[in-house]
Amino acid sequence: MKEAGLKLLSFPPESPPLSIISAAKIAGIDLPIQTSSSASSPTLSFSNGLKLHGNYVILRYIGRLAPIPNFYGDNAFHAAQIDEWLEYTPTISCGSEFENACGYMEVYLEKRTFFVSHYFSIADIAIWSGLAGTGQRWESIRKSNKYPNLVRWYNSISAEYSNPLMEVTALYVGKKGLGKPVAAKSKEVKNVTGDSSDKAKAGSRSSSEIDLPDAEMGKVRLRFAPEPSGFLHIGHAKAALLNQYFAQRYHGEVILRFDDTNPTKESNEFVENLIKDVETLGIKYQKITYTSDYFSKLMALAEKLIKEGKAYVDDTPREQMQKERMDGIESKCRSNSVEENLKLWKEMIAGSERGLQCCLRGKLDMQDPNKSLRDPVYYRCNPVPHHRIGSKYKIYPTYDFACPFVDAEEGITHALRSSEYHDRNAQYHRIQEDMGMRKVHIYEFSRLNMVYTLLSKRKLLWFVQNGKVDGWDDPRFPTVQGIVRRGLKIEALIQFILEQGASKNLNLMEWDKLWTLNKKIIDPVCPRHTAVIEERRLLLTLTNGPDKPFVRIIPRHKKYDGAGEKATTYTKRIWLDYADAECISVNEEVTLMDWGNAIVKEIIKDQDGNITQLVGVLHLEGSVKTTKLKLTWLAETNELVNLSLVEFDYLITKKKLEEGEDFLDALNPCTKKEIAAIGDSNMHNLKQGEILQLERKGYYRCDVPFTRPSKPVVLFAIPDGRQQSVMK
Repeated sequence: MKEAGLKLLSFPPESPPLSIISAAKIAGIDLPIQTSSSASSPTLSFSNGLKLHGNYVILRYIGRLAPIPNFYGDNAFHAAQIDEWLEYTPTISCGSEFENACGYMEVYLEKRTFFVSHYFSIADIAIWSGLAGTGQRWESIRKSNKYPNLVRWYNSISAEYSNPLMEVTALYVGKKGLGKPVAAKSKEVKNVTGDSSDKAKAGSRSSSEIDLPDAEMGKVRLRFAPEPSGFLHIGHAKAALLNQYFAQRYHGEVILRFDDTNPTKESNEFVENLIKDVETLGIKYQKITYTSDYFSKLMALAEKLIKEGKAYVDDTPREQMQKERMDGIESKCRSNSVEENLKLWKEMIAGSERGLQCCLRGKLDMQDPNKSLRDPVYYRCNPVPHHRIGSKYKIYPTYDFACPFVDAEEGITHALRSSEYHDRNAQYHRIQEDMGMRKVHIYEFSRLNMVYTLLSKRKLLWFVQNGKVDGWDDPRFPTVQGIVRRGLKIEALIQFILEQGASKNLNLMEWDKLWTLNKKIIDPVCPRHTAVIEERRLLLTLTNGPDKPFVRIIPRHKKYDGAGEKATTYTKRIWLDYADAECISVNEEVTLMDWGNAIVKEIIKDQDGNITQLVGVLHLEGSVKTTKLKLTWLAETNELVNLSLVEFDYLITKKKLEEGEDFLDALNPCTKKEIAAIGDSNMHNLKQGEILQLERKGYYRCDVPFTRPSKPVVLFAIPDGRQQSVMK
């Protein structure tokens, strides 16, 4: 029998089937969705008129349909085990049984990576969805670490399938748990295609319950419009993710548009990297457009406004023009005739010497208290070739002129802008009105400001051009590429931004919160390795240690099998950190991690009192519970790896620069510190971008993997949310 096409998944608005939607997203199955107040349970309709009813019936169907190996078991027994867990899952959402269920699963997962066999299945999705669906109740347990095995499993699933799961929870899960995807006050069924004539007034419980004005389900069109004059930074990321959030919430779409109106600052390199950054963030854009696609239309419109007396050419020097705008003084050119304006406009188009002295201004209101309405500049001359279209034009529209036109022309329903543009909203709509264009709704959100951080592209460019950083992807930079290179997982950034929501309140955010979120994601899954600081490292000789070195294969992460295994070598002489040796007393019993206890019998020092060597005996029958010191160590072998551990600090020394304060006066003189170390032999196999924990030292990201013994493996330190400045 030929498989019928999926037509529609419908469900009650107050009970979204999180597991079905998540499974479909992960499997890449296109599943149109509709909420229906008349539905009592999820229903999957097919193009041939057949239907399936019930949460787990549909989930099993998705499991069989998905192109994922063993998604519904690789044999009858495993499929039956999956069924058992599907039957157990409703227990999670029973209030009184929630803690008992968590306790049961905690014990079950002690030595397991997945719920059934050794692979990810719909059983994992069902239980993950059940926990996520309880909202704040589960989040409180995650933070308490009351059930470490369950939290470790949950975090590993969240990390592996971060984009689809984050997308689903952003739409359907709030602090109180599962909620309606559309608002309760909307009485009619709102479907994906927007067939209903009623307007849908937002509905997800996340992002602070904020709605877009006059938004219709299925008809919302948004745009993310960066200027290609730098890399995407964390502030832009907020704008991009909010556009995606609202597009998903209203079943609409996002356009990625490059606002390429200033050839002096822009380049194809920036375009390519912005596309890369947007895709790193998981933004699903419908298409890419460029403001330069509309240059001919914008020029024609500018000429039309000149002929209508709504724009004029002005040759007032720039500084004088700025002063006149501030003082509300009309330009001497404001009363020029249409003929004179058109003549000068042609000079501007030609890029002549006379034209280069001029700009085109809108004739709005020079006495308006809102200074953005005081005859803003629409066009300027610029002889620099454009990165896309070369030297075709000598004049370019300003953002203020181009944006209102292109938004309306592309059918944008809502333009999301940060509140710093608030005073220009009136200008935006006045220009649309003068153009005779459709009015586009503006929705404001607060700009994301971070402590000790510059987000101005002009200021960031200064650091690049003056060699203060290694490029736009430097780990000290707030760019997406920079913070990812430092070790931030994108899912942590998404969670950080979505937790703030689309609030209009201005906030100065701490980096600690973001890095704390990141730690919760990486700690349950990242492998553990060992390093000893090169400077003053010393040997502990174990007199009863093994005469011949031997190797044991142990887990890279004791609670996460997915991290793999590593080989640990045991020898009679082992390397210790000097700082650890200073803490040891004669005859003290210490624990050598991943080996057992030892008693230090002798501490040998030089004439200056510096420790040069330790002598001790293994005491493997000793209890690790009784020792004060738990020490990391490395075997004395020629297989150890040279490491460079790199720590970073903020680029400026002030939490927040005040208005008019020069950032050059607040430069941090020391922002990078490199520490030589040696690491275990398994670190030969680290891959670029791999995140690991050096036991008792912290989390790191591998920036430069092993190539040859003379060149160290470079590891970047990842903040964990507790660290203060590392440079003193």
